[in-house]
Amino acid sequence: MLKLTDIEIAKSVELKEISKIAKELDIEEYLEMYGKYKAKIGEDLQKKLENKENGKLVLVTAISPTPLGEGKTTVSIAVADGLRKIGKKSVLALREPSLGPVFGVKGGAAGGGYSQVAPMEDINLHFTGDIHAITAANNLLSAMIDNHIYFGNELGFEKVVWKRCVDLNDRQLRKVNTGLSGESKIVPREDGFDITVASEIMAVVCLSKNLFDLKENLSKMLIGYNKQNEPIYVKDLKAQGAMAVLLKDAIKPNLVQTLEHTPALIHGGPFANIAHGCNSVIATKTALKLGEYTVTEAGFGADLGAEKFLDIKCRKADLKPNVVVLVATIKALKYHGGLPKDKILEENIEAIESGLGNIYKHIENLKENFGLNVVVALNKYNTDTPAEIEFLKQKVEEKGVEFSVVEGWGKGGNGAIDIAQKIVELSEKPSTLNYTYDLEDSIKTKIEKVCTKIYGAKGVEYSEEAENTIAKIESLGYSNLPVCIAKTQFSFSDDAKNLECKEDFNINVRDVVLKSGAGFIVVLAGSIMTMPGLPRVPAAESIDIDENGEIVGIF
Repeated sequence: MLKLTDIEIAKSVELKEISKIAKELDIEEYLEMYGKYKAKIGEDLQKKLENKENGKLVLVTAISPTPLGEGKTTVSIAVADGLRKIGKKSVLALREPSLGPVFGVKGGAAGGGYSQVAPMEDINLHFTGDIHAITAANNLLSAMIDNHIYFGNELGFEKVVWKRCVDLNDRQLRKVNTGLSGESKIVPREDGFDITVASEIMAVVCLSKNLFDLKENLSKMLIGYNKQNEPIYVKDLKAQGAMAVLLKDAIKPNLVQTLEHTPALIHGGPFANIAHGCNSVIATKTALKLGEYTVTEAGFGADLGAEKFLDIKCRKADLKPNVVVLVATIKALKYHGGLPKDKILEENIEAIESGLGNIYKHIENLKENFGLNVVVALNKYNTDTPAEIEFLKQKVEEKGVEFSVVEGWGKGGNGAIDIAQKIVELSEKPSTLNYTYDLEDSIKTKIEKVCTKIYGAKGVEYSEEAENTIAKIESLGYSNLPVCIAKTQFSFSDDAKNLECKEDFNINVRDVVLKSGAGFIVVLAGSIMTMPGLPRVPAAESIDIDENGEIVGIF
């Protein structure tokens, strides 16, 4: 029997019209339809729900991943479906996929197998146009900056720090020269592109409370400095109104469903290795009002997505998870135990044991440092052997943490009943949320607390440029903002090849970027780039449309 692909499975399931999903939530009158199976939710719903009690919040994160990821989204969907199987009213709150990974190395990001959100082709591609709107707003601002300089530069731009963006992986655009037409008055300058999900506007959309809060936050974004080295903001250019117009629909959450018809709010898409890695505050808070359990995720490993979810998003939005699900795979433990990629699907308990330091550190961070209730979810692969699973179960339980095998890919919600039951039990236990640092700490102290407490680094080293930028940010009065550390997702260190982290290491900070509109400070560590590149064989080579007009090749 041939194994069905994700897209074939998704097409084999009959979806409910999205109005019926909304009716189950009693919100059908607030829908703005985008076809039969997807819709946006109008802002008026927030007012209706503001006095309603919140449900429980379940955060799904993971150990450090392999290059293809460990299935956090698949597990998140399975958990939400599993909670429904045991009679709980659950709602998903996830990020939107970026076209970069869809056409790059990871493929789609709508789950997998029988644990998917649908319509998966739409969600993975243009969806409702949110990311395109963010791209347009970002590049409108760039155009207005250069237009202002062209017509006399009244604000006195000496240095422009705002970059253009595109929602594709294109390393050629990391650094470019613009204005080379030779026309009179056009001022050539060095520029660069970020991927759209790293744009500050993405973070602003995800962290704003409503459209007017969005416009205010846009106005506060830093875009350059004048000859006196004084900051220039979006409000000085009078650009926030036009940008907010482009984003007026993008600020509204999107409603879709899982293959088992669990409601899913999918909204916002920042990467967790170069941005804050969480879906929008609006979507999360809406889901908390609509369900008994909200299942959300934070990108990449818990050292990145979960740390930023807790230290940035939860602090800003006054949220606290009742339970954290730490997704692990046997193959990732072998990978971080030093086994070559071509060997990680072979039985090897010794390699798992060698990789236990990775899962232990994530457990310590979530349980001891942050003070949260944790359950480990083994995302089971067909290549995992009973002996390997039993060994890992024993080692996790020795740490006083619950363990559950999740088979969402092959069984959907039925493959997550055990973990759903454990989540319900854990959610009744008391927990605290201890932030990694205080906002009153200096910028360097915040960075060093994340690096030493969460990553296990010995210390932090700063480039001269980073030192100068930190001093500048402090002089502007922004030292009380949280930090968002951008580093490789493959290691606790800033070196993607240092998988085991068995030797002492330092985190090398090469630059720091103020995101005054989003309300955090990005810290660039190691060689991390805010514009990824495509792999040697990109997923785009396998994506096509057949003679029947059906999309194929998204996985």
